Amino acid sequence: MTQNQTLIKHLTAAGSITVREAIVEYSIQSLTKRINELRQAGHDVISTVKYHPITGQKYVRYTLGSV
Repeated sequence: MTQNQTLIKHLTAAGSITVREAIVEYSIQSLTKRINELRQAGHDVISTVKYHPITGQKYVRYTLGSV
């Protein structure tokens, strides 16, 4: 299974993913690149900027929208 197929499966099942989750769960080091490839393939991937409640660190959570 390719990384893009893994991401689609995860987004469908779990609803969203972050860079940290992609690295820890799937060893995907370039999530942004994979997301761009999914978008080019016609998938509606939504980026939502979030802030960690304790550290205040900014991160992006990716979700799969409707096509």
